[in-house]
Amino acid sequence: MIAFGIMATSAQAKLNVVASSSDLAAIAKSIGGDLVSAKYIVDGRSDPHFIEVLPSYMVMVTRADVYLKIGLGLDFWAQPIIDGSRNGRLKIVDCSRGISVLEKSSEPVNASMGDVHPQGNPHYWLDPANALIMAHNIAEGLAASDPANAGAYNDGLAKFTELLNDKIVTWQQDAAPLQGIQIITYHNSWPYFCRAFGIKVAGFVEPKPGIEPTASHTAEIIDLVKAQGIRVIGKEPYFSDKAPKSIAAATGALVIDLPPSVSGAPGMDDYFSLIDTLIARLLAAAGSNP
Repeated sequence: MIAFGIMATSAQAKLNVVASSSDLAAIAKSIGGDLVSAKYIVDGRSDPHFIEVLPSYMVMVTRADVYLKIGLGLDFWAQPIIDGSRNGRLKIVDCSRGISVLEKSSEPVNASMGDVHPQGNPHYWLDPANALIMAHNIAEGLAASDPANAGAYNDGLAKFTELLNDKIVTWQQDAAPLQGIQIITYHNSWPYFCRAFGIKVAGFVEPKPGIEPTASHTAEIIDLVKAQGIRVIGKEPYFSDKAPKSIAAATGALVIDLPPSVSGAPGMDDYFSLIDTLIARLLAAAGSNP
């Protein structure tokens, strides 16, 4: 994990940060370095939509100085954890602040639509441009909770921003062969990532968000994959591979794991390696023989 903050002395207590996701914790650690202890509730191998509120999470937050929320309703479970911690000094940072949100529904949302988020699609961290906004929100929260080290957090933010801007240029170059390709994904996790790299999601393994695949919908996706010549089916690691494999068997498409968060696969230890891995896996799959 890349960390840019200054070294903490042995006598200096670290700022305790708890984040809803490994992505937010990784960015906090990159900015704060050894000044920060960053823990998280959900890693890249777990579904962030469905988290059991455990007493151990409340204890973790009881000891925290800062809590980083994903926002947009994705980590709705965070508030009971925060409330249960009874931590009156906790600084809460909504990392979605300032994000240009995709897929806001213009109609009232109800259960018949599946797991649709009324505030819009919450998987915004997968667009690297949004990571710049997240980093500013996080650095601001760290500095507000630890003003004595505000300068160090600002320096960490500047270095993170410089590296991220350089990486965005590299990622755009590396991902150029992906421009215009169509893929199938299991869940609607990818609109921000696909917008960033010119990829089109042609359909979903789920008939509706959060709804298990049905035989009839799987048959429709098989027809779509055949008709459009789609070669890649992306699956988050916490979903079953049964339906994706049946689609692949009927069409010759390739199923690949696309972990949407840091720590979702070996080597995905920070935000940069997350995007590196996703691009590399898509390039390898899209370039494979059908």
